[in-house]
Amino acid sequence: MRNLLVAASPAIFVLLWSTGFIGSKLGAPYIEPFAFLSVRFAIVLPVLFAMTLAMRRTWPATFSDYLHCLVSGALMHGVYLGGIFWAIDNGMPAGISALVLGLQPLLTALIAGPVLHEKIDAKHWVGLAAGGAGLALVLGPKLGLAASGISAVTIAACIVSVVAMSAGAVYQKRFVSKIDLLPGTTLQYAGALLITIPMSTFESWEITWSGDLIFALAWLIFVLSIGAILLLMYLISQGSAARVAALFYLVPVATAVESYFLFDETLSAVQIAGMGLVIAAQILIQRGAITLRRRQA
Repeated sequence: MRNLLVAASPAIFVLLWSTGFIGSKLGAPYIEPFAFLSVRFAIVLPVLFAMTLAMRRTWPATFSDYLHCLVSGALMHGVYLGGIFWAIDNGMPAGISALVLGLQPLLTALIAGPVLHEKIDAKHWVGLAAGGAGLALVLGPKLGLAASGISAVTIAACIVSVVAMSAGAVYQKRFVSKIDLLPGTTLQYAGALLITIPMSTFESWEITWSGDLIFALAWLIFVLSIGAILLLMYLISQGSAARVAALFYLVPVATAVESYFLFDETLSAVQIAGMGLVIAAQILIQRGAITLRRRQA
């Protein structure tokens, strides 16, 4: 059973991670983005802290380890999610925001090479290119439509998120992956609050409590911020940063399908073809051999 769960963990992660865009879309009408994230992280932090104490996990031994956790959390949660939530709050469709963020695997692979000494074979690069082409097919029909919520500003916010998540994943693999998972993740959310709380001071903090908002918060806190994030940290610790990042190509496909059923975000034949290309690219990437070059002393 354990081996089955380990083998299924990438698929479980993709499914869980894709629902994060849906949760942000569901809660967006009732609370501003950085206030939303600040409330979310402020609840997650003591939950993970209590879990860490109850399970008697080992906290980092050095100040630099604490600092690395804070930096990776600021990038992977604070900046990454801040950009997504802001873009969605300003009209970007959930499915399309996920597709823009699908550029992450390519950027992560580019960073991972020189930083982590990951040697990526030709199949992986072909798969990355095919995945990028597939994302372009899905995104293309929406560009230029004023009513679609896609603008230079919302795309720029998503691009900032892409860069932050890619850099954060590589930073996590380089400096944080050997730190105990629970305390490391707890510290990461403290780092995220260092980004979201200052940004939320520019917002009104007017919150309209509703069933949708409460459900979105509960789902994002327990399923995403605890379940999916711990799973992501595990995947990063067990594999190469480039291979784990390639899973994010599948997230936009899952999100677009979910958005189609939940928010009536339409899909054309070209977009569906693009999704097929993304899936084919993911298969090619996961079959490609990625080897790690030993770092020379």
